[in-house]
Amino acid sequence: MNSVPMISHVSVGVRDVARAATFYDAFLATLGFKRVFINDFANAWGVTFPTFWAQMPFDEKAPTPGNGVHVCFNAASKEGVDAFYAAGIKHGGTCDGAPGLRPQYTPNYYAAFLKDPDGNKIEALCFLPPTEMSQLEA
Repeated sequence: MNSVPMISHVSVGVRDVARAATFYDAFLATLGFKRVFINDFANAWGVTFPTFWAQMPFDEKAPTPGNGVHVCFNAASKEGVDAFYAAGIKHGGTCDGAPGLRPQYTPNYYAAFLKDPDGNKIEALCFLPPTEMSQLEA
């Protein structure tokens, strides 16, 4: 069995690195991540290793979001998903699915979806314990 994580890192293309830094700093901090790499063409976040990148496209053409592509960040709790969403909206993101249960995936799938200022689709998710499920259903 392979013990190496499946994904090393993910990148999204942006037009303005400074604007992207402000946007991603705001909500990634709510999920426990920090910016670990900074330069003129890219910023990256993680715990110690850069796992998520927002960068100018290498080919120097305009960035475009991929149809059907999105990046999902793990949240430790419902409150983390809610904070991700609030911070993202406050810093220039647009709603692509307000926080809530997504039973079409699994009964306890709690998530929120945003589009960043460049149109990239991002999500935060947690799996609710049964005690929180009953509170939401009441």
